[in-house]
Order: sequence, then C-alpha cells, then structure tokens
Amino acid sequence: MLELSEEQVAIQGTFARFSDEQIIPAAEAIDEAHEYPWDMVKQLADLGFVGMRYPEAVGGTGVDLITYCLALEEVARGSMSVAACVTMQALMGTKFLEMLGNDDITERLFKPALSLDKIGAVCMTEPDAGSDLGGISTRAVKADGGYVLNGAKTWVTAAPLADFFTVFARAGDEDKLTIFLVEKDFDGLAIGRPIEKMGVWALPTSELAFNDCFVPDSHRLSAEVGDGEEHLRKLLSEIRIVTSVLGVGIARAALDEAVRYAGERKQFGKPINRFQAVQMRLADMATDLEAARHIAYHAASLLDAGLPHRKEASMAKLFATEAAARICDNAARIFASYGYAMEYPIQRFLRDVRFTLIGGGTSDILKLIIAKELSQ
Repeated sequence: MLELSEEQVAIQGTFARFSDEQIIPAAEAIDEAHEYPWDMVKQLADLGFVGMRYPEAVGGTGVDLITYCLALEEVARGSMSVAACVTMQALMGTKFLEMLGNDDITERLFKPALSLDKIGAVCMTEPDAGSDLGGISTRAVKADGGYVLNGAKTWVTAAPLADFFTVFARAGDEDKLTIFLVEKDFDGLAIGRPIEKMGVWALPTSELAFNDCFVPDSHRLSAEVGDGEEHLRKLLSEIRIVTSVLGVGIARAALDEAVRYAGERKQFGKPINRFQAVQMRLADMATDLEAARHIAYHAASLLDAGLPHRKEASMAKLFATEAAARICDNAARIFASYGYAMEYPIQRFLRDVRFTLIGGGTSDILKLIIAKELSQ
C-alpha cells in the first residue's frame, strides 16, 4: 500500500483537478489538431511540472520520483499527447543539460526550458540503430575549437519546435558514444521529414541530419569523450518507470470509460454491466491496472531510496505498458462497434497506448534485461 505524505496528496490533487477541468475537456480537440498544445503544456510548466525532478537551485522543486509519478499519472489520464509533450520536456529533453551543462548552458537554455521558453529534444535513434546502441553511426570528429558532426537521426520528438538537441554520437580514438549539445541555428543541422504516427498526434516527430555541423568544445556535454552510454544508463531506469506510469494513466482513463459505458449501454433490456462476460472483462482490467500501478510505484520507491532498481524498473515498464495495452483493448471490446468510432475516446486510447510500448525499450528488450539481471 502506497502511503502518501500530505504534500504528495496535495500535489496529486492539484494535477487531478487540472486534468479533470482543463485537459480532459480539451483532449479530443488537441488530438485532432495535430499541433503541439502550447497553451496546455505552458500551464503545466507554470504549475511546476517540468521542474519537479530538478533541484531548487536551478529553478525546480526537487520532488522525489513517486511524487512526480503521481502528477504524471493524472496528466496521462487526461491526454497521452499532453503527457508525452510535457514529459519529454521534463526528462529526456532537458536532463542531460542539468547533469552535464556548463554555467552558460544552464542559464541560457536549461532554466528557460523549465518554463517552456525553450524546447529541448534528444537524438539517439537512427535509421539502423534503435534498441542497438552499438549501431549508432553518427560521428563527431575533433576539429580546431570543437567537433564536426555528421550523421542522421530519426524519431526525434519535438524536433521541428526544438531550440536545442542533445545528440549521441561516436567520438575519439575508441569511437565511443559521446554527448553533444546542438542548437537549432548551428550550421549543418537540418530538420528532415515529419514522421506521421498512428497516435500521440500533438507531439511532432521528425528525422534530423547533421552535415558537417560544427559543435564548439563548450557544447560537448560529456566530461570525457566516450562516457555517453554511462550517463544514459543512469537515466534509463527513471525513463522506464516514468513510461510505466504513462501506461497506468491511460489505462485508468480506459477503465473509467468502460465502466461508465457498461452502466449506460443496454442490451436485452438491461445494462451490459449486468452480464457476466462484461463483468469478468472489467474485473480483468481492474486487476491489471492495480497490479501495474503497484509495480510502477514500487520501482519508483526503490529508486527514491537509492536501492538497486534496474530489474524492477524494467519489470515495471514491461508489465505496466503491456497491461495498459490489454486494458485499452478490452475497453474497446466492451464498447463493441462504438469502440471503433472516432466520436468516442476509446479509439484514441488504443492508438496512444502504443507510445508506451516503444519508449524506454521494447518489451522484448526488457525481457532480455530482466533475464540477465536474474542470472547475476
């Protein structure tokens, strides 16, 4: 049983009300607009969401991961598009700047990003390198005063809007992953074609290319050439736990809609929630959701306590996101033909939930990680 402090209850309540009053009424319009929801994300930034995991010294509020997840779950319950936009900004888009940036980068880019005055993006995935970090081929060659970057990235979220990009590239004699910061006005940076997705329509995703892009020494975020994978691993568990909570949020929304509809929809003279087949489906959904929530917050509690959590984070991401996909599918089955209709939010949940299955590692990759942890 998760015992919350008064502060955690208050923060959860704040974002629950915001979701109920602001996000949910606008979720359909945000989805259909296919545009970044600036106003909504800005309001969340004003509530402190983007800075929750950062120290007060740099403009954040420094809450623990459980508290952040409580807020995120409520946002994801309202709209996965909004949750994805604000989460990418709060974590992957800015984290490496906070961890590794110099004073100029901190003041000029990182701090403004907490209030959404700047947008950040991360560039790891390549056309031939997704789960396989060893397949990354973008390279940075040392030059006078900096590096020359060449290569291509894909699935870069928020790329068309971003003011800066955290880029993973190979550098040095050993050709190891190194982290660089590229600003949008650097010569040689080109935003490629947009990638049309089946869900999370409000978060634009594009390809990116570096053609002899010069990056000054001050923008090599890595303290040492080749330490990129080490820094990424420090963040991966948090990414996986956060993604599991995104799944919990959208699963809650799907279950709520299914329960409501089953109580209203009548067949054979009575509400369909009176039929055992529907009751059992709802029971499976509720059980999946409860288990997903427990495993996600358990992993978060381990991370907060500084205890080993790599296996548990992978388990949380694996179970919670797969459970969320099952819950959304079962909700659509309860809605029957109306689950296929654009007028109901179920179709949006079905499309959006797949976002959680990909980010932070696919289910197959996570199973391999868990198996490896068991053998150690």
